[in-house]
Amino acid sequence: MTSQNVKAAIFSVEGAVLSKDEAALFRESNPLGFILFARNCQDPKQLKFLVNALKDTLGRDCPVLIDQEGGRVQRLKPPVWRKYPPMRHFGLMAEEGMDNALEQLRFTILQLADELSECGINVNCAPVLDVLFPDTHDAIGDRAFSEDPTIVARLGASVIRHLSASGIVPVIKHLPGHGRGKVDSHKDLPRVSESRNDLSIKDFDTFRNALKLTADIPVWGMVAHIVYEAIDPDHPASVSPKIIKDVIREGIGFNGFLVSDDLDMDALAGYGNIPERVLATIEAGCDAALYCAGDMKIMEEIAKTVPNLTAKAQERLQNGPFSRNIAA
Repeated sequence: MTSQNVKAAIFSVEGAVLSKDEAALFRESNPLGFILFARNCQDPKQLKFLVNALKDTLGRDCPVLIDQEGGRVQRLKPPVWRKYPPMRHFGLMAEEGMDNALEQLRFTILQLADELSECGINVNCAPVLDVLFPDTHDAIGDRAFSEDPTIVARLGASVIRHLSASGIVPVIKHLPGHGRGKVDSHKDLPRVSESRNDLSIKDFDTFRNALKLTADIPVWGMVAHIVYEAIDPDHPASVSPKIIKDVIREGIGFNGFLVSDDLDMDALAGYGNIPERVLATIEAGCDAALYCAGDMKIMEEIAKTVPNLTAKAQERLQNGPFSRNIAA
């Protein structure tokens, strides 16, 4: 298998078992990897079997992603797996004492990472580096650490470091900052009206500072479906070449592998059907598109038009654990 035929897409599975039709589609289309949800996760034995089946289907140790943040966003659910607090818990703890917060967070993330590793999951879509504001929508809410950018960057860097030390690739989100969003991007398109200078000082710098603290660690990033009117009033970040290039790549300095947020979200309703949204995100500068709903017919359509990983995307993967499985 060569790098030339790996598609710039991350697919999903409908249920707890890989079907023959899904396996055939994945084998033929060769996506970069997969993302799992609660519908795919019953218990450790079943989940490990599913993950191994996905990797065997592609013939490589491909990226298998999950959103295991803690709190409301926890795909491996109790009582089968541990219950973890939301990240806001540690942010409040940090306001009383950073050392204690970092120690408690370290213990939690190492436990969480151990459960992921046990099942063969190698990419976690965490940490959330969005800064909280008084009117931040509950879709983010207690998933974020704090209103204080310094606390967000410091605790976020700790999550990055301990996931990576456990063999899990971290995915920082939601670039370049979702905290000012007043609506849920799963249902509507958030629009942010603050000036670029205000955004840079608080929202964007938080990502930049977390990355500076973890400059030695390969990190992926996830781009938000959110409009920043002062920068690109016509397009949300995930389909905006200007925001991806000027803000995420150059301003924040993110040089890792970049994926879109889920393309099934209603925030992108104005960008056509799912395959059209896939192309829009790739053309804007994302390295891969993320599709989470597990609909076979839609994935078949995506597979017909999604391009292969670009040379630049492959180069970004060289910094992570998947390069040996993508390279020719």
